[in-house]
Amino acid sequence: MRALLLSFVLICAVTAAAAPVADATPLTRDDFVTALTADLVRHFNLEGDLQLELLRPWAAPARLARKWAVEVTEYPSLPATSMLVRCRVLADGEPAADCTVTLRALLWRDAWAARQPLAANAAFDAAALEARRVDFFRERDALSATVGDHDFRFVRSIQPGRLLTWRDVARRPLVRKGDVVEVAAIDGLLQITMKGLAMESGAAGDTVTIRNQESRKDFAAQVVAENRVQIRF
Repeated sequence: MRALLLSFVLICAVTAAAAPVADATPLTRDDFVTALTADLVRHFNLEGDLQLELLRPWAAPARLARKWAVEVTEYPSLPATSMLVRCRVLADGEPAADCTVTLRALLWRDAWAARQPLAANAAFDAAALEARRVDFFRERDALSATVGDHDFRFVRSIQPGRLLTWRDVARRPLVRKGDVVEVAAIDGLLQITMKGLAMESGAAGDTVTIRNQESRKDFAAQVVAENRVQIRF
């Protein structure tokens, strides 16, 4: 009886050792690409839908794990259509494989395209535009559909159907060359105002050259509003 019981215990022990860990799974190609995508989006702070394709055959680690993770160990200098990435695969927190992958990447985002003819110097009007899904790795200068308000204007005429770029728009100048503007000189709580002559045009936030009309000396000031600039000491 004792021998029979001992045999039963041994059989159970062998069966338990041979049984796979509960909920353990292999690392699939899709899970690997998904984890790699999330890492690259986070590292480069990418906006849009990043899609990756492995250009070379990829073999999964020859083991199972309850939790898989992918850590990039060497990033490309810039995200691009073609990237070489080195990474480490972790199985339940333990290193399972080191690999180098060649990727084809696309970054899909909405960009503005002209719905109708747009005249030079016209105010930016989203109603005259349409959003078009494009790959921003190929159309790097495309104007994102998240950009654009009445502070912008078109700097040249644009034909219908054409994708807009940053070269097609500019912020509306709040200060124009040759105009007399109000200058606020601020030093802590002290503020002094005077008049100055704008030597160049500038939009909100730009730094422009202003000429003191009495001393005829030039100085730099920041555009803060319509016909208003300020300098801080």
